[in-house]
Amino acid sequence: MRPTSLDEVAGQQHLLGRGSPLVQLATGTRENPGGVSVILWGPPGTGKTTLAQAIARQSGREFVELSAVTAGVKDVREVMEKALTHRDLYGSTTVLFLDEIHRFSKAQQDALLPGVENGWVILIAATTENPSFSVISPLLSRSLLLTLKPLTDEDLGMLVDRAVEDPRGLGGSVVLGDDARSAIVRLSSGDARRALTALEAAASSAIAAAGGDADDDDEVSLDGVETVPLVDADTVAAAVDRALLRYDRQGDEHYDVISAFIKSVRGSDVDAALHYLARMIEAGEDPRFIARRIIISASEDIGMADPQALPIAVAAAQAVQLIGMPEGRIPLAEAVVYLATAPKSNAAYNGVNAAVADVKAGRMGVVPVHLRDAHYPGAKRLGHGKGYVYSHDAEHGVARQQYLPDALEGTEYYTPTGNGYEREVGPRLERLRRITRGE
Repeated sequence: MRPTSLDEVAGQQHLLGRGSPLVQLATGTRENPGGVSVILWGPPGTGKTTLAQAIARQSGREFVELSAVTAGVKDVREVMEKALTHRDLYGSTTVLFLDEIHRFSKAQQDALLPGVENGWVILIAATTENPSFSVISPLLSRSLLLTLKPLTDEDLGMLVDRAVEDPRGLGGSVVLGDDARSAIVRLSSGDARRALTALEAAASSAIAAAGGDADDDDEVSLDGVETVPLVDADTVAAAVDRALLRYDRQGDEHYDVISAFIKSVRGSDVDAALHYLARMIEAGEDPRFIARRIIISASEDIGMADPQALPIAVAAAQAVQLIGMPEGRIPLAEAVVYLATAPKSNAAYNGVNAAVADVKAGRMGVVPVHLRDAHYPGAKRLGHGKGYVYSHDAEHGVARQQYLPDALEGTEYYTPTGNGYEREVGPRLERLRRITRGE
């Protein structure tokens, strides 16, 4: 089912618009190759190899494919020598596709530079790891970095439907039930390769079962002439050896599970939090969505009770982006355990909500004159900055001074709890307010 042209590629339409670098590579000729070297970065099964091979087939140019898993410096140099010879003899540029470039050492990547810099080859490199960390800077600066996105449910559904009917795929040898189609899409988590593998396994199971019993209930009649094996949700579950979770990323279950997840973290039940995390991961929930909710929880539910919660949540989100899934579940779990077992406080969350409510209600007042900007011409003539006390000149770096507008003088938005770090913040805040307000 590998596409033979860019028109057949499922997803990645943000990279395939008219005049895009990949389209220029595909429409170039031997004499006028067009385009520049590119690095394709994205999760597994999103079409990196597919795009490279579609470009090769569509353009009809000299195309060489290497895998960083098996190739070495010697192989790279041989490609460069042949590419240089090809250019000198025929005036054409070779397209080199290098899969998993992040597995190349610095020395191996250095061997690519002469060919890329001098135009002997147009490099199409693919990686599942962040190129900023895995690709040397000279190569990055000579290439365009294109980011591939996980395939959407619509993309995967179209791909599965095509594989069922296309002669290159199953050629209509099975009928795919709606429940089975949804299960395959859900289990694939944006990975086309995983979707096709699950479909092939389920179809093989259905065909084998039909061959064993011609009167099997899992067959459907087409015009009463012949029976075609039916692939249903049970067939998919048995074929991939996975329980099919009732989980619709756009439905009630999505909201119910994430709600239970957040409330378990807030309620300090680490076991329940890990359970709901696992349910989301196994159901194919977007890990970036999970990471975003963890970051929000770190600020809303832990807040100043443990200021390290937010950096840990952000680090987990960055780690998922860097290493992808399934390994990304590990930093996510670490962050969830930290948040669930951390002391809790929503004081900062309540504080900003109260401040926003005042602003929306028009309770603002004007900025005190002594706090206004006094740097532009004429500002001092208006009295801006007059009477301002520079805090660093005061004892303990805190001066008696009014900061809130007159209309809000004495207002308190932030009330720390006695949990975790806020046990220390509370007494310090009392001292700060006494000094600044002259109490």
